Amino acid sequence: MKKILEGSLLYRLISAVAAWLDRQWERSFTGALLTGSGREAPGFLSRWGAGARRLLCRVFRALRLDRLLRGSVFLHSFFWMGLAVLIAPIAPTMAVLAAVLVALFSLAARLCMEPERRTAASPLKKWVVAFAVVYMGSTLLSVDLSGSLPGGLLVTVFTLFALAVMELVDSRERLEKLWNLIVLSGAAVALVGIAQAALGLQSAEAWVDQDSFQGLTLRVYSTLGNPNVLSEYLMLVIPMSAAAAVNAKTANGRMAAGLAFLAMTVCLALTYARGGYLGIAFAAAVFLILLDRRFIALGIVGILALLPLLPRSILTRLMSIGDLGDSSTSYRVYIWLATLNLLRDYWLCGFGTGVAAFQAIYPKYSFNAVSAPHAHNLFLQIFCECGIFGLFTLLGVFVSAVRLLGGAVSRACRADKVRCSALIASFTGFAVQSMTDHSFYNYRVVLMFWAIVGLSAAAARLSVREDAQ
Repeated sequence: MKKILEGSLLYRLISAVAAWLDRQWERSFTGALLTGSGREAPGFLSRWGAGARRLLCRVFRALRLDRLLRGSVFLHSFFWMGLAVLIAPIAPTMAVLAAVLVALFSLAARLCMEPERRTAASPLKKWVVAFAVVYMGSTLLSVDLSGSLPGGLLVTVFTLFALAVMELVDSRERLEKLWNLIVLSGAAVALVGIAQAALGLQSAEAWVDQDSFQGLTLRVYSTLGNPNVLSEYLMLVIPMSAAAAVNAKTANGRMAAGLAFLAMTVCLALTYARGGYLGIAFAAAVFLILLDRRFIALGIVGILALLPLLPRSILTRLMSIGDLGDSSTSYRVYIWLATLNLLRDYWLCGFGTGVAAFQAIYPKYSFNAVSAPHAHNLFLQIFCECGIFGLFTLLGVFVSAVRLLGGAVSRACRADKVRCSALIASFTGFAVQSMTDHSFYNYRVVLMFWAIVGLSAAAARLSVREDAQ
């Protein structure tokens, strides 16, 4: 898998640009500000950035904020970060935002109170910062600034949350704690979805094509309000629960993680999200192949044996993938064609972020009066919102994360290899489903994605070589 990826032209292109950006990052003001003052690269911008950080620390002390906050609960940065991740799929978006802001403020306060402290280094940082800058810039230049600004600020803050995770997950103990919090939260969400199915709650008619799927009235949505959004969230967490089950050190731990994995998998099946089915298939294949290549043959046999045992409703949904007679599929195709047509005029800088900007431009290019709030494809959506720079930085995040984790997989001990393989599987499944859905449409899913980006940087950094055990 790694050799196939490294052989692709896109991977080599982004890797080459990443290497160039690494060199520029080390000399830049932003790089100096985020990597501390202990070992700056030579150059005016680097010295100026280090000086700016020292100035901020002095201002912090001059305002007596260091004395005010000493011993405060607000300095427990890891607690606030963990709380934000734990409640992300459960609490309202504004409550999640409050926890994120407290976590970011707490980390900033600690950096100002400890001027000699150096932050954790990771090649993923430059891509996270680049995406945040591009996204915020596109928001400020939007064709509908008032409509784009609230969501643009929210996504930018949630993107920068990845930096907090990279910094605060600074030990294997903290890595395991945050990992378990994510799995615990995912299990709770899954149980709510399963309860909805058990109670027979009826789904909204807009979620099912009744002409193609008569009798299918129940698609669970749990705490996330939409079955497709729920499947996007579960796509990120299911591989992590599988890794927790494999790495558990006790029988009770294996049972708990295994039950969480089972609950989330069942809940994903009950969403009837076809993009989710494709995503989890790719994620499972990547996870198993990275663990042991012999799973390739075993997986093929397993799929052939499993298909006859699947419920008829799930088989029907699977067989409808690519069927243009299904209104949901044809609806997406028309939107994609219109979006590609739109990109002829907006490919460079985009037209701004959010639903308001999209709906201001999209109707001029739509086919057959097909209305849509977004492009039903994450990569097309970011392309038309932020232009080529937004698309490139988002692809850079994916490729850099997989590259970083892939390097850890090749050298790490078994437990770390399992974790890093699971994170690669999460990114793979999420990317596959994002081809059919705008996965950043729900802000809480956005936060979970960036939290896992930050966790990936920490997991790769903390991985232990096999010969070091």
